[in-house]
Amino acid sequence: MSDAPVDSLPGIGPVTGGWLKAAGIGSAGDLRAIGSVEAYRRLKFMLPRRVSLNALYALEAALRGCHWPDLPQDVKSALQQQAKIIDESFRLGAAARCAIG
Repeated sequence: MSDAPVDSLPGIGPVTGGWLKAAGIGSAGDLRAIGSVEAYRRLKFMLPRRVSLNALYALEAALRGCHWPDLPQDVKSALQQQAKIIDESFRLGAAARCAIG
């Protein structure tokens, strides 16, 4: 399963699969190794206006082998918090992302 193409996971279609491959996440094992939040961060960096919270839900659901509406509410809430942190860092700009201390 870990060598399977990332777009073979449930809920990962050809568009998202292409984005993931462009971000260096080509297999199910790659996605499993970095997790849904890091994959979302990479996609958000590449395509900030096209990647939404639904992508994060889909990535997490793909790792769990379910559809994103079936994710437990506590998981969705945790993912929302992570997405908010990532999205806010992009709104603040590069200087805020690269600031020291």
